[in-house]
Amino acid sequence: MNKDLYQILGVSKTATEAEIKSAYRKLARKYHPDLNKDDANAAEKFKEISNAYDIIGNTEKRKKYDNNEIDAEGKPTGFGAGFGGAGGNPFGGGFRASGNGFGGAEGFDFSSIFDSDFFSQFTGGAQAGGNPFGSRRNTARKGQDIAYNMRVSFLEAANGVEKKVNLGGKSVNVKIPAGMQNGQTLRLKGLGYAGTNGGAAGDALITVNVEEHPYFKNDGLNVLLDLPISVVEAIKGAKITVPTIRGKVAVTIPPYSSSGEKLRLKGQGMKSKTSQGDEIINLQIMLPKDKGANLADAAEKMENYAVRSF
Repeated sequence: MNKDLYQILGVSKTATEAEIKSAYRKLARKYHPDLNKDDANAAEKFKEISNAYDIIGNTEKRKKYDNNEIDAEGKPTGFGAGFGGAGGNPFGGGFRASGNGFGGAEGFDFSSIFDSDFFSQFTGGAQAGGNPFGSRRNTARKGQDIAYNMRVSFLEAANGVEKKVNLGGKSVNVKIPAGMQNGQTLRLKGLGYAGTNGGAAGDALITVNVEEHPYFKNDGLNVLLDLPISVVEAIKGAKITVPTIRGKVAVTIPPYSSSGEKLRLKGQGMKSKTSQGDEIINLQIMLPKDKGANLADAAEKMENYAVRSF
């Protein structure tokens, strides 16, 4: 593999661990074979990005890769990379094979050149006396995470909801907690793909996409509502029934209210485990659309009053 591992993941060589992990997750989600069954190249691409993350996503391996101690496949480079192949012993005729691998090399201590990681690639962590070119160690690996996007309504996110989803061929009930914000992600431990060699299963990452509401918006746990009122209601005051995320309640509009003034309904916002939001009502005075209304006549009888300070 001659490609640059940083280019494969689309990150710079100065990328942080978090940036590398984020880039890998996006690409893994995009090219995962289970999500691209009709794309013959997806599996190869997924394998390529997984290999890249296996190296530069690991602090020690990344350091070795950056120092050209290992190549893009994780194999040692430079001195000793071709050891034991054509050409035989790089130290001349002093090397002789023995049952314990490198033990008969005329007393030469190969561990002074290669660290234990070099040998473990071939030995699988074999004990002294074993074959240094034996099978690769079957290390336990955690399974891949499953990424899933879930759409919920504004009221479902505000009040909490339980939805059934299919994760990796398995039907799972996912509980969306009250107060969930758009774009937040839930991590469900152990509901991803199975691990290998006894490794733990991956996780399911559920990203919640909250649909817009016709008249509610939110600011954190606070719910915002624009409330249209008539000129008469603004001047005389009124009692109006307004919607909340849990039902309807009556509010009192004080006399001589202005557009932009706000009323706060305590405890009528979203709830979380540790906090409780309010509903904030923004008053908007609406003039009548009927130009034949006697509003102009009424205005003629009114004294003008100062509304600007500039």
